[in-house]
Amino acid sequence: MAATLPLTTSDISLMLRSGYSVPTIEAELASRHFADQLDEGKRNQLIKAGATTQLLDAIEKGQFSVPKDDLERSRRKMEEQAADRTLMAERAKRNDTLYQNQLLKQRSRVVAPGSPDAIAGAARGNMVRLQNGNLVSCYDEELAPKQIYGLYFSAYWCGPCRKFTPQLVAYYNQITHDHPEFEIIFVSADKSAEGMATYMRESGMPWPAIEYGKVANVPALQRYAGRGIPDLVIVDASGKVLADSFVGGKYVGPGKVLDDLNAIFARGGSPQVAANR
Repeated sequence: MAATLPLTTSDISLMLRSGYSVPTIEAELASRHFADQLDEGKRNQLIKAGATTQLLDAIEKGQFSVPKDDLERSRRKMEEQAADRTLMAERAKRNDTLYQNQLLKQRSRVVAPGSPDAIAGAARGNMVRLQNGNLVSCYDEELAPKQIYGLYFSAYWCGPCRKFTPQLVAYYNQITHDHPEFEIIFVSADKSAEGMATYMRESGMPWPAIEYGKVANVPALQRYAGRGIPDLVIVDASGKVLADSFVGGKYVGPGKVLDDLNAIFARGGSPQVAANR
């Protein structure tokens, strides 16, 4: 149902900021139409997102308006969808008692950099993951058995990131059964929470992520970020770097990091590897 709903100003703004071309957006508008009235505020919103004058003029002239026969039906569908999202959010809050109790208990502990669970400690209370297409709170205890992490700095607006992420998903799904000690944590460089959520859904990220609004809460993880993305950094549980997309200031790319990770696994387990580096 969601794919057939008319586009709103927010939808188009997100598409523009995520790198969609104007012809692609016009094609979507031609098939799905435009649900909003383009007042000055919404026009400025689209201009800031990168809309062209031609696109704005076409919208204002009603070129993409919803046909009158479909207008009321489309509005009902959008209202139903919004109500469903609200209901799911309320249910998630009600079912989150266990998580909140665990969070309060875990936050009472202070984890110092270099400690055996420094990475898990930095991520504690800040993680989400995909569940049935929605982002939900991630239980901190999921990281308890992990000994090696891939910190993945990436964003939906980044073309090379969208090209590499499917490779990373395929790699993760292939090795995760044999290496339960390994986990990836996505640290978003997106420009909005919606962009991050869209990225995670469309790429099917199976690993947890730092919640968009809490990225500033994890400077201990952000310090591993290089000067560009996609950036994959492999660290042990204490935070020691085992492989990096940047070597000596030069970008070697995340593909090289996967090769290094294969070598780490082949050498017999992350604890020993970390101790020997």
